[in-house]
Amino acid sequence: MSEFGALSIVPPLLAIALAIVTRKAILSLFLGIWSGAVIYTGGLGIVQTFDWIVAAIIADDGFQATILVFTLLLGSGVALVWNLGGTYAIRDWAIERLDTQRKAGLAAWALGIVLFFDDYANTAIVGSAMKDVSDQLRISREKLSYIVDSTAAPVATLGISSWVAFQLSLIDEGYAEAGVAEANRPSTFEVFLSSIPFNMYAILAIAMVAIVVLWGRDYGEMLTAEHRSWTTGQVTREGAEPMQDVAGELGEPPASTPRLINFFAPVAVLIVVTVGTAFWSGGFAPTGFLADFLAAEFGSAGDRLWEAVINADFATALMIGAFGMVLSGFVLGKVYRVFGFGDATEYTVDGFGIMLTAVSILVLAWGIGEVISALETGQYVAEATVGTVPQAVLPALVMVVAGFIAFSTGTSWGTMGIMTPIAVPIAWEITGGGAEGHTLVAVMVGVIFSGAIFGDHSSPISDTTVLSATFTGADLIDHVRTQIYYAVTVGLVSVALLLVWGFLGITPFVLLPVGVLTLVALVYLLSEFDAGRRGIDPVSVSEPQEPEADTISVGGSEKRE
Repeated sequence: MSEFGALSIVPPLLAIALAIVTRKAILSLFLGIWSGAVIYTGGLGIVQTFDWIVAAIIADDGFQATILVFTLLLGSGVALVWNLGGTYAIRDWAIERLDTQRKAGLAAWALGIVLFFDDYANTAIVGSAMKDVSDQLRISREKLSYIVDSTAAPVATLGISSWVAFQLSLIDEGYAEAGVAEANRPSTFEVFLSSIPFNMYAILAIAMVAIVVLWGRDYGEMLTAEHRSWTTGQVTREGAEPMQDVAGELGEPPASTPRLINFFAPVAVLIVVTVGTAFWSGGFAPTGFLADFLAAEFGSAGDRLWEAVINADFATALMIGAFGMVLSGFVLGKVYRVFGFGDATEYTVDGFGIMLTAVSILVLAWGIGEVISALETGQYVAEATVGTVPQAVLPALVMVVAGFIAFSTGTSWGTMGIMTPIAVPIAWEITGGGAEGHTLVAVMVGVIFSGAIFGDHSSPISDTTVLSATFTGADLIDHVRTQIYYAVTVGLVSVALLLVWGFLGITPFVLLPVGVLTLVALVYLLSEFDAGRRGIDPVSVSEPQEPEADTISVGGSEKRE
């Protein structure tokens, strides 16, 4: 257990509390790191504070530095698409087809599900594609951020994505900690598949988005945001600090003729190059696949494709994909004579600028990660809470603990890495092994992933939360304050279902539909109560009626529709 005991949870909770109360994420995160340095050193801790910040950039064999470069390059790609007129073109094209908030919300939800291969790329593509469309329909930036955030990590953790290799490695690690030989257990992939129905938060979070979008009902601070956006045209709160304001920072684009290709081509390059590089980095050779295909050895090709997914370097793939997006902007600018290479270079640097806030918050959020690693916060919480508990309540308890760790540390992957080696051996020991042991291990894997994503969604120091707010142009703390109502609702339903499974053994294939119906009932009741209390029609904001004003406002500055 951590030698710092309960003090180890002070820095992350201080950072989160200050961020929510003050709405100043950068200052709050820095103070959280500094408080951790004071605890760790027993002195002023200034040198240790900056040591952790520097370590956060170069940690994980350069993974986080690579993500920073990806984020900056993506900002450049967004800037080039903007100056090419691609954003206006996609907005005008989509607005003819997506003429209601419901249609736009469903389009964002569907895009989030289709782009399942990586949560970072998911937030970047869906946020950038839908932001101007949702602005025109007066969907609040907070609502769009919620849709994007809730169809990024939840979708990625359920399918073949950058999450899979990490998840499978954790399953192996958990069995190793339990002392179970590989010959005496199911395949890792089989355990992963068995865990999916117990990843209830991810499944129900995706369903919750569909319920809210289709029904047009909101509650909590999201109701306030949607009512404000619809009635006043302010897609962000007065005084908000959007993580990215392309129009405000880049001005009007020089392109006189908006063309759809100037949006779709760079995005297509981003996707194709990212996926292609990921497969290549994982050792998947197209020529070998073709040979297998011609020899009708589909199993061999499929095995090598799966190995490529497992071994792929997704961070590098994202970086190269974003670089390809930037190059395509240079080429399109020259081909359509919108701008030359000199101007394109300036736009590239401007794109770095629109990402500086996001990059600063990411670095400081990772710095908090260095703090909790040094103070062993996650281990303290896990060991102090899980221990020896009745088998019936173990899944629900593990999800709650994983959620708290992810919320306080801001990392779902870190939470999985902490909890899996602890929870899997406990599950194996409680059941005495055998078939029942393997079943409970799969349950543990599912609920750990579930809790990690729940905490990640609720935390202002999570990287996916930061990136969702960034690419939708929302204020980070406003995004957290509005989304947390829905995250907690889904989290509570998930915990309740796990308790029912633990005590009654009802299959999750029955419990999940019950969970969806429960969410429908809760959305109705909470939206009716909240709207009635405020004197607001709970569904009026989703109706296709004419807005009251002819401008929209972002961060207090107006834009003409």
